[in-house]
Amino acid sequence: MASVITASEPSWIGPFAGLSPRSFSKLVTAVRREAAADLQRGRPWGLPLEDRILLVAAYWRTNLTMRQIAPLFGISKSAADRIIDHLGPLMAMQPRKQFRKDTVLIVDGTLVPTRDHTVAEQSKNYRYSTAHQVVIDADTRLVVMVGRPLPGNRHDSRGWEESGAKAAVGNTTTIADGGYQGTGLVIPHRHRKGEALPAWKEDHNRSHKQVQARVEHTFARMKVWKILRDCRLKGDGVHHAVLGIARLHNLTLAG
Repeated sequence: MASVITASEPSWIGPFAGLSPRSFSKLVTAVRREAAADLQRGRPWGLPLEDRILLVAAYWRTNLTMRQIAPLFGISKSAADRIIDHLGPLMAMQPRKQFRKDTVLIVDGTLVPTRDHTVAEQSKNYRYSTAHQVVIDADTRLVVMVGRPLPGNRHDSRGWEESGAKAAVGNTTTIADGGYQGTGLVIPHRHRKGEALPAWKEDHNRSHKQVQARVEHTFARMKVWKILRDCRLKGDGVHHAVLGIARLHNLTLAG
């Protein structure tokens, strides 16, 4: 079966991976290094590593079914499934472990509609979803970590700790919205019933909202990869997809 899409033709990389050829080459180099131990074991893959990485990125970006995407790369449905299971974790972003003293982070939660009901719950939008705590650098807007997925009915204030995001961030200054009350994060000033906020607090809230919007913009860019709108992957698949897309997002920003 002849392939239609291949990484050897740079014009396919932008539409199906969302990356420039230069950024895609960086990703391939990093994944090849991380996968070196696996390249010598078992039956050789039918596709070169570049095409396998493009297949995974294209699956995340288009959310086509295995039956639809496999013929585009000239392989069987089961082979496409194995490639995604194998490379998904290797393409996942690694969380940043150290932060400068002056670093400011922003956190917010986002829902990913997820069909695997063993990891998802009905959320406020009445769909079975998983909740993901995403932390970005306020200056560079790069994603620095993504917490473990939790059921979609979990409130952000609980998800912050239970997802592991709190432990990963440590004492680094972190901005959040009003849903994180009681967490110790920097949140907007609250209005008391019947009382108006002083002008300086209103100004602070306005500034806070403008900065907090950066993480919302990050969600919008990440959800161009359509798998985050309806994830059919099971088990850890949704976590690997979010981490992988965070890595692709960072590569896109870094150029």
